Amino acid sequence: MNRITQCMHGRGTVSDLSRHGSGRTSRHLAFSGMNRPVVFWNLTNACNLHCIHCYSRSGSDAADENELSTDEAFRVIDDLVDAGVPLILFTGGEPLLRHDICDLAVYAREKGLSIALSSNGTLIDAKYAKRIQESGISYVGISLDGADAEIHNRFRGSDDAFARTTAAFAHCLDAGLRCGVRVTLTQENLGELEPLIDLAVDLGASRFCLYWLVPTGRGIESYDRLQLDGSQVVDALNLLYRKAKEIDPAQMEFLTVDAPQDAIHLLASMRHDGSPDLPDAERLVASLNGGCSAGTKVANIDHRGDIYPCQFARSETFRIGNIRDAPFAAIWDDDTNPVLQLFRTRPVAFEGKCGSCSHQVLCGGGCRVRAYMKNGEFFAEDPFCFISENGDSLKRV
Repeated sequence: MNRITQCMHGRGTVSDLSRHGSGRTSRHLAFSGMNRPVVFWNLTNACNLHCIHCYSRSGSDAADENELSTDEAFRVIDDLVDAGVPLILFTGGEPLLRHDICDLAVYAREKGLSIALSSNGTLIDAKYAKRIQESGISYVGISLDGADAEIHNRFRGSDDAFARTTAAFAHCLDAGLRCGVRVTLTQENLGELEPLIDLAVDLGASRFCLYWLVPTGRGIESYDRLQLDGSQVVDALNLLYRKAKEIDPAQMEFLTVDAPQDAIHLLASMRHDGSPDLPDAERLVASLNGGCSAGTKVANIDHRGDIYPCQFARSETFRIGNIRDAPFAAIWDDDTNPVLQLFRTRPVAFEGKCGSCSHQVLCGGGCRVRAYMKNGEFFAEDPFCFISENGDSLKRV
């Protein structure tokens, strides 16, 4: 995760992190130095939409009778508390299709866990927003793929998703819930980025989180057609950088996900601007110890209890274990697990451009899942990387 706003505006400096990074509810978990992971928990694979880029192949036909029961989910929460996990993000599928989601959230909060929710927003009316808030969920990330109905609805396979999703922001804010926009940028909505940012401001979003496409789930079939090239990625990062300078950081923060190399562009842009916050930003990026947090500070549990290094590494190749077979901590702390060894072993001999890049220490070789899915080799170069052969970004602001 590339925390653009925190780096650019001096928020979350190293001194601040040293004061706040030891608690379970730290605002800066990615930089806290904690070994306990944030857990992305796919509570269900059922969904009321059918998105063309869904990483989990969710849909109305994807409900699974083998998903964890309510009692099993309570036991998972107990396991995660015992393991010292600081934060759970309920996701799916569409997690609001789980009838017990608010009960799970209440139970987790009573156990001292922080809870966030990732949703398509279409089921959040005024009554449901209030239930979510009362359950102790502190933040709702809502997916938007376009700034108008035509593009968003096409992505989502629905005629009315845009209207219901945008209305969800108002319902969340009225209920006292912080919410943010999540968007996966592709060839089909590249021109929507600036209008989406403007819409996010109008909707009252406190966060704008940009995801890059990863070849998993239904994204495998559409990856080559939808993926951006390096120049387009840099143009998008330039726009985010400009917007993050213009918009009050107290109003909305900017982040990108799935490409640790984004931080290289951010630092280069700050260096080009002579930013006084550059030294703190450099220390913040360096504190991540090699970019991607998969298998270290991030974990995924799917609807059947299978554990993976992250929510995008969900093939049998990357399966670590199952929560029904052993407690989470026993699985996560097993240093002999071959999957965890792949993600945690540093340094490694990356292939191709990643092997010779001068920024390898900071970005950790980019996204290993993307490299494996496209090249069939875990240590192959990240095909999404926009860094040029001499270890520099293509262009800057």
